[in-house]
Amino acid sequence: MRLITVHLPEPYIKGLEQLVEMGRYPNKSEAIRVAVRDLLANELWSNRMDRINFLSA
Repeated sequence: MRLITVHLPEPYIKGLEQLVEMGRYPNKSEAIRVAVRDLLANELWSNRMDRINFLSA
C-alpha cells in the first residue's frame, strides 16, 4: 500500500472517529479504505471485468 495525505473537514473526521468508537471499523484508515473502494466500485467498476482488470494492474 502507498501512503497519501488527505485533508478532511472536521465533521468528516469526527464521523470517522465515531464509526471507530462504535466498533464498525478497527481504525480511521480502514474506514477510509472501505469508502474509497465503494466509491470506485460505484463510479468506475461498472462490471466485474473492469474491477478484476483494475485490481490486477
